[in-house]
Amino acid sequence: MNDWPYISRHIWETRYRWGGEASIADSWDRVARAVAVPEGKRMDEWARRFRQLLAGFRFLPGGRILAGAGTDRDCTLCNCFVMGVVPEDLEGIFDALKEGALTLKKGGGVGYDFSALPPAGIETRATGVIASGPVAIMQIWDAMSAAMLSSGARRGAMMATLRCDHPDIAQFIDAKRDGAALRQFNLSVQVTDEFMQAVGSGAPWPLVFPAAQAHSDAGAVVRRRWSGGNDLVDCVVVRTLPARELWESLVRAAYDCAEPGVLFVDQINRENNLHYAEYLTSTNPCGEVPLPPYGSCNLGSLNLTAFVIDPFMPGARLDSEALADAACLAVRFLDNVIDVTAYPLASQAESAKANRRIGLGITGLADALAMLGQRYDSWTGRGVAEDILRRICLAAYSASVELADERGAFPAIDRTSFLASGFVKRLPASLQGEIARKGIRNSHLMAIAPAGTISLLAGNVSSGIEPIFSLRTSRHMLEADGRHTTHVIDDYAWRLWRTGHPGEPKPDALLGSSDMAAMDHLEMQAVLQPWVDSAIAKTINVPAGMPFSEFRDLFAAAFRRGLKGCTVFRPNPVSGAVLNEMAELEFRCCGIEGGAEHEAADTDVAGTGRLG
Repeated sequence: MNDWPYISRHIWETRYRWGGEASIADSWDRVARAVAVPEGKRMDEWARRFRQLLAGFRFLPGGRILAGAGTDRDCTLCNCFVMGVVPEDLEGIFDALKEGALTLKKGGGVGYDFSALPPAGIETRATGVIASGPVAIMQIWDAMSAAMLSSGARRGAMMATLRCDHPDIAQFIDAKRDGAALRQFNLSVQVTDEFMQAVGSGAPWPLVFPAAQAHSDAGAVVRRRWSGGNDLVDCVVVRTLPARELWESLVRAAYDCAEPGVLFVDQINRENNLHYAEYLTSTNPCGEVPLPPYGSCNLGSLNLTAFVIDPFMPGARLDSEALADAACLAVRFLDNVIDVTAYPLASQAESAKANRRIGLGITGLADALAMLGQRYDSWTGRGVAEDILRRICLAAYSASVELADERGAFPAIDRTSFLASGFVKRLPASLQGEIARKGIRNSHLMAIAPAGTISLLAGNVSSGIEPIFSLRTSRHMLEADGRHTTHVIDDYAWRLWRTGHPGEPKPDALLGSSDMAAMDHLEMQAVLQPWVDSAIAKTINVPAGMPFSEFRDLFAAAFRRGLKGCTVFRPNPVSGAVLNEMAELEFRCCGIEGGAEHEAADTDVAGTGRLG
């Protein structure tokens, strides 16, 4: 801990330290003991094992766990939640607003699908009044979150999604062109396969709304599975426009102001292990966990840099056995969190305990690859990364099967339907057989979060699966008192290289975001996604000068490569940039990190990733 950077200690002291804790080791002791409580008579044994898992930053629980476990803080240990459907009547809207406020107050970010709200200007059947539309209603949530921040509460992170066939989709797409509008939200458009096919063929695209909810003179009716329900319903066609025109406006908005992102909802639901029980249309604020109404994300990241043996040496290698063992232990750790955390709402507790979703991910990928002598933007580097994640995934699923044998499978399991999901069918036949015989403890096990603050806590390892932003950066941080401060920080792998190789030129594998093409970001996501049953928070960073003609290909490529979503960040006057390259560096190693103007739910550091 002697080389623990100032910013890492600062983050611990201001965000995760509790009471009289003298060091991060005391925080690890506290968290390990708290999470071991469900072990009963074996609590002390498992507390020791969890403590070993946390030591040396090998496993980084989500920030809510680090901050809240074993304390009397009035908070949840879950990072984020997706909330229930926002109804159209005034009473229902404000009931939903209250639920969101209570969840934000407890430290959880919130995600919403606003598609069930009627479009602006339409007369609703239920009330007979003219609807304000989703974007106007979202402003109520935005004001609530901003008011909570101004009152001293922790800043709220929110996600809003809207269907690509909702009549107000154009207004939603352009909502954040106004630099002062909806600043508490990330926005993502729910994009369907049918819409992408219409874009490809140049077909017209109908914008529709359920006939049962709105008075309309329109004659055309189509059948849709609408947000908030599981069945096909009759929808009236409000108007029609060229699919390519709508797609172009979406991509142009992302180019101009970094939002919205896209969610490929059909791919999300094809791959969903609980496809038989839920239809997913929204995610947590950073996008790594698509969730049903009142679903929660319970996150932790394995720090890959802690498992590299002989870094930067010719024989550098990953301790794969230790990594697999850590993954198994982390599954048990996160499963216990489900039972020790408080939930802001009873409906959230019910959902979490019915499916026991967890989100085990990784951080430090780019640094670990550099330490292993692999370039992030090479096919060999991507192959190494894929092998690492495959090992973690299989270890996690095996551990969850054994937990089911010990404690019971998650209550909502239907083994035949679970085994038929797109993701589970890719698992080895032997593992599928074990699930058929024993069940599985957790419906979902893998999610890669941005891991922004916890990666800084661990000595500024590269966050999540992002490339190294720059070997040296200045970073803007939101302090507890609301001030923004700037800190100069060195990348972990770069600092390690300088210590062991003073005066030597940096190795070829130590490269930054701007040293690679935007498509290299996307390809890394694509090779890892098959081993992630939830999703990956990832921002494709591109330079400000990238021509729109090149930029527009990224979203389409993400769809072709089978990603569950995509967010692209280009520095722009609306959202700006969060990290800055240090001009005094003698070599060029910079890039752009960002994608969300506000913080992830586990962090108070701006510049987080989004779904990929």
